[in-house]
Amino acid sequence: MTRPSTPPILSELRSPTSPATQVAALRALKNEIIGHEQKKEMWIGLGVVAPISRILNTHKGVGKRKYREINGNVEYSFHTSSRTDEEEARLQAIIIVGSLAHGGPAYIPPLNAGSIFPPLLSILCPTESPPQLILAALRALNTVADAALLSYNKIESGDDGFLKVLYEDQHLANIALILEQSSSALVVQQQISLTVALITKTCKEESQRKTLVLSGVLDALATRLASFVVATGSATQSPRGQIIKSVCEIAPATTRSRLAPILQAIGTIISNSKIRTSKFACAPAFATIFPRSESDPYSWRAPYSRVSKRHAPSASLDTLLPSSSQFRESSSHSSNFPPLGTTGAWGNKQRASRGFSSALEITPTEVFSGTDEDETALVGWLIHVVRAETGVTRLMASWVLTLLYRAGLANRRREMGLAFLLVPLLVRMLDSDYKLPQDTLPSYDSSLLQRPDWLVMEYAPSVLATLVKDSMDLQKAAVDAGAIKRLSQLLKQSYDPLPTTSSSSMWNPYPSEAIGSSHLDTSSITKLGSTGLSPLAHHVLQMRESVLSCLASLATFKDEYRKAIIDNGVVPFVINSLKPYAKSTVNGKPDADGSADKTGLAGNPTPVLLAACDTARALSRSVSTLRTSLVDAGLAAPLHVLLKYHDVEVQVAATAVVCNLVLEFSPMREAMIEAGITKIVCEHAHSMNAKLRLNSIWALKHLVHAASNSLKMSCLEELGPGWLKQIICSDTEHPLYSAGYRCSDRETNGGTPIAMGTPNAAGEQVDLLNAVDEESSGSSQEDEDDEDEVNMIDSIGALSKVDPDHKKRNSPPTLDGKRSSNQDRLSQLGTSRSDLEAAAQARMDDMLVQEQGLNFIRNLICGPDSSEMVDYLFREFGQDKLFDILAAKLRPRVFDTFHRDRRPVGSSVKYIPPQQEIVASVCYILVHLAASQPRHRQLLISQSELLKLVVPLFNHPLMEIRQCCAWIIINLTHMDDSTDKLHCKSRAYELRKLGVYEKLEELESDPETDLRERAKQAIHQMQELFR
Repeated sequence: MTRPSTPPILSELRSPTSPATQVAALRALKNEIIGHEQKKEMWIGLGVVAPISRILNTHKGVGKRKYREINGNVEYSFHTSSRTDEEEARLQAIIIVGSLAHGGPAYIPPLNAGSIFPPLLSILCPTESPPQLILAALRALNTVADAALLSYNKIESGDDGFLKVLYEDQHLANIALILEQSSSALVVQQQISLTVALITKTCKEESQRKTLVLSGVLDALATRLASFVVATGSATQSPRGQIIKSVCEIAPATTRSRLAPILQAIGTIISNSKIRTSKFACAPAFATIFPRSESDPYSWRAPYSRVSKRHAPSASLDTLLPSSSQFRESSSHSSNFPPLGTTGAWGNKQRASRGFSSALEITPTEVFSGTDEDETALVGWLIHVVRAETGVTRLMASWVLTLLYRAGLANRRREMGLAFLLVPLLVRMLDSDYKLPQDTLPSYDSSLLQRPDWLVMEYAPSVLATLVKDSMDLQKAAVDAGAIKRLSQLLKQSYDPLPTTSSSSMWNPYPSEAIGSSHLDTSSITKLGSTGLSPLAHHVLQMRESVLSCLASLATFKDEYRKAIIDNGVVPFVINSLKPYAKSTVNGKPDADGSADKTGLAGNPTPVLLAACDTARALSRSVSTLRTSLVDAGLAAPLHVLLKYHDVEVQVAATAVVCNLVLEFSPMREAMIEAGITKIVCEHAHSMNAKLRLNSIWALKHLVHAASNSLKMSCLEELGPGWLKQIICSDTEHPLYSAGYRCSDRETNGGTPIAMGTPNAAGEQVDLLNAVDEESSGSSQEDEDDEDEVNMIDSIGALSKVDPDHKKRNSPPTLDGKRSSNQDRLSQLGTSRSDLEAAAQARMDDMLVQEQGLNFIRNLICGPDSSEMVDYLFREFGQDKLFDILAAKLRPRVFDTFHRDRRPVGSSVKYIPPQQEIVASVCYILVHLAASQPRHRQLLISQSELLKLVVPLFNHPLMEIRQCCAWIIINLTHMDDSTDKLHCKSRAYELRKLGVYEKLEELESDPETDLRERAKQAIHQMQELFR
């Protein structure tokens, strides 16, 4: 059979006879492939990508001055007659690339193999390329980004050539230049909108967000947002009513500008980071536009400035707020539900809904007086936008407002106002039949993935989840507004059957392999990739992820909300969301076992798996849920698969769920043990990933609680006693801190370096050499609430609702009930590595793992037949070695900025107390040792150095540690029978020599009632032995 000859168009593109004929060939090719998927596939097979890439590579700069003036000229128009043949050829080539990319993810591999993206991105420089050429390139790049989002491999790995090239410094510099353009011309505004859309579609990783900040893109976006503030007239007057000269440097936004894409890009970059959010709030543009008093000593900090009673909000910002007279005159019974006040001067010019709610107003006399909280002035403006705008703009303004609030840049007294205004608006958007207003401005991005109704369904649950996370008041407001019912309906809707799409592959008389063989190119430049997802399927998965995240946030605290979620019948859908893509699906082939659900999607991508794990973990915190719904739905089977998943983040999330499923009262515990969960979790405990290692140790801690001694021994054997000793004793240090030593090592040549970021006994961050980073400091719980999803696992005390009288027994509860404290500390693991100094983060990781390693030992030696486990632990660890480890954890550290040999005469030595969480874990171990056999008590009383370190803990600020000290004495002075009387009496006298009796007398006046009773009990036992 005769092979077809090379088409004349391809011959002309490969060897053009003249620029004009080349342009004609490009136009003919463009007209042939636009809207014709079969022709696109044919031309890719013929090797059309290579000549297109060569044409794009002919781009040369035409002079910075020329196009800088052109882009700044509002009246400039770039007509076809003014283009040269070379520029016209590049424009046609760009349109062809966009048309090919419109075919979907299958066309991205050949375009990448043909090196299309570097020359396409090089066109984006506004000072060297014509505006229409830049606009065409941005449209093509957005189409490529859309196709990349639909790729299975993109969803699973996020690593492809397009993103690597896009986030190079030279191309990000061009993106920043586009955003900095001040022209009001339509072509420039279209460039800006398409540029921010490109950022939103491609910025998915923390490294990309950090790169955008360092390249100045975030500051450029802040300037674009400031132009909208200027347009409202809220930033043109100083407190004295004078025009601020510097405001004139920021051109106000015009009717051609679009606010929603700017807010969406900003939210994409600053999400999951307090530092990036703070940098955005403190951008130079906001310091320029928001008024500040010349006499304010804190004015240099504007807009993130402390507001005092003397410095009320500026007059221009007050125009956005309603009159506060009604709010102040309302009674105390109705102050939480004030009427909507009258709008200010600027708001009167808009429609009635463009005013502020009095519930959100912060008046100088009520809030600014005596407050120590800081708030960026941007918060008030965003609240106005939420009320004044509709649709996607309102949603994106809500997102940025939520991120500022979660980062601590908004006054905490706004929470109730947000519950009354923002939460109902977001819940209303969750309606499946939610209709967008008809007067919404059209977007310059015609992408199907950016449909306004799709964006609302994808973003509204996610924004609501971020807002209500860790706030019981906001969660209550969301539940009262009907969020659970709406979210449940959306989750079920995401499993509705999707319309089937027929194959558009072109029939060919030759085998598919023959197209790229023989005389044609055989490289990947002529081969299509996997078809990927349809736009509708991508939207469904995005909505599913967002809904699951919101359900997880609502189920954090109350069983009442968990029961409401379960009653809405979503548990089977949560279990289905735990099923990953089959390997054949990722490779672009049909699933062999036919496991695709009725939507046609064979599994879920990684983001959905993570959100489903979060939801399952939140629901499994309920005892009743574990015993009924989750068991019946079959949670264990898909979870076991995820524990071996190739993505380590999925393993981390799945292990977090396991922590709740292996608790003593869980009906899944025995089944999971029989399925081999012990070996899997022990393997994960040896992982290099800090979060996976922590969650695995935490799961093992729960697994050995109230377990048989044989299971405990097998766990310790599988884990490895040597490895357990290593993680408990490890200390990750910073080289600057090498001058610090344990106080017991001061007189020796060797010492253990200290970690300067260690909190002291009061929980305060101690760092004498470096300023404490905002995200790593021991801040309040509210400041830590907005970090990455918390990997907190409920303790047995919080879940089983232990009887209060249980604390009065000779042995305290096996596990502490500090769920909220653990949550605060573990939330720091969700903090981005790009936001924390690596050494400080490593020290925090080590501290958390050490704490859970000690708790693992604590649960090993508690319960019935504990003496057997104590003896086993002594054999495996070494008796002296175990006591040395415990003493080292209680020993204070010495910090010395000078080396010992070079310390100035008379200089004082500073001591840093050990971590209070580590101290509590060690004390519980001592409690259980003292509660064992009399011979074990004799061993403990003989450790005089260890007990000397315990005595100061009677005055520890943490009540739990003081209580543990009392329990140690109660158990040490407990007499099992008359044969132990002499030994018990000798232990009492030894304790009195250490000064314990006086410490117990001090505890008799402790403010905690239970602790006073424990002290009286210990004193009574000692007095009986002294007689």
